[in-house]
Amino acid sequence: MGAAVGAACRGLLDYKTEKFALTRNRRVGLLHRLLQLSVLGYLLGWVFLVKKGYQETDSAPHFSVITKLKGISVTEVKDAGNRLWDVADYVKPSQGENTFFLVTNFITTTKQAQGIKTGKCVMFNTTHSTCEIYSWCPVENDTVPRKPLLAEAENFTLFIKNTVNFTKFNFSKCNTLQTSDPTYFKSCTYDPFFNPSCPVFRIHDMVEATGETFGNLALLGGSIAVYIKWDCDLDHPAAQCQPQYSFSLQDRNYNFRTASYYWDPQKRHYRSLLKLYGIRFDISVHGQQAGKFSIIPAAVSLGASIALLGAATVVCDLVLLYLDSKADFYRKEKFEEAKPPKGKAEAAA
Repeated sequence: MGAAVGAACRGLLDYKTEKFALTRNRRVGLLHRLLQLSVLGYLLGWVFLVKKGYQETDSAPHFSVITKLKGISVTEVKDAGNRLWDVADYVKPSQGENTFFLVTNFITTTKQAQGIKTGKCVMFNTTHSTCEIYSWCPVENDTVPRKPLLAEAENFTLFIKNTVNFTKFNFSKCNTLQTSDPTYFKSCTYDPFFNPSCPVFRIHDMVEATGETFGNLALLGGSIAVYIKWDCDLDHPAAQCQPQYSFSLQDRNYNFRTASYYWDPQKRHYRSLLKLYGIRFDISVHGQQAGKFSIIPAAVSLGASIALLGAATVVCDLVLLYLDSKADFYRKEKFEEAKPPKGKAEAAA
């Protein structure tokens, strides 16, 4: 028992050094090269080209969004007469917000007056009776026009000004083209291929980009999300840092009511009720990030890849020493106990 413990204690002081043995095993050699090429492809293709693992990133910049709609429409309604609509009428809330509502259709109920709650039970028809209650009379009109009354809204334009500031790199960028031409933004329209630097969008194009048609959406309203994505590589010129826009239909049938109140010459209280249908726009900046070369993430990515190369050798060793048909032979060749000369060995014992 004592001898066994002593041998175990002496084994703790043994030092194992690697022995390199050249093996003519084409299958394992091919596996080794394939694993090395895979690691190299992962390093160059995924880590460096796709993920840009050599860059430090800033994924929490500061940003601002300012909007402005332009356009004029005239509607002709039997009870309400002709009416001119401008931005003060068809944009709710007022200009400048990143969430707003564009009126495209409406139902009007004019000259409503409050009724009086009498508490009386009156005949509703020949078979039913009802109680009189407070109400605005006449009752609300619920007949939806067959076509959107503000059909011209599809040609309205929306100006979106978005500024992003990556504070980590002291870099800021605006989505508007830096130009000295004061008429540029009055005549340009955004096009992802021919005019990507113009932040003026036609309402018709925005609706079409969601896969819907303006005529269908304008009739009963809906909701559209506008996404602005910044993904900037600051190792390249700043001019290449451009936003990407995308549009998504979120909901259909969007409406709300509003009323204007007035008194007639006889001091009677009236209101005109409007049920407004339209398109709600929600503009958000998402996925924004910027990257720039830094020695620390580059070293970390390179070190991880070198470690994977070492793992490829370990995998091949396991295959060679335990799974190959000649595994016993390779183990004997790889593992060898180096013994000192006989006289010294006896003295050491």
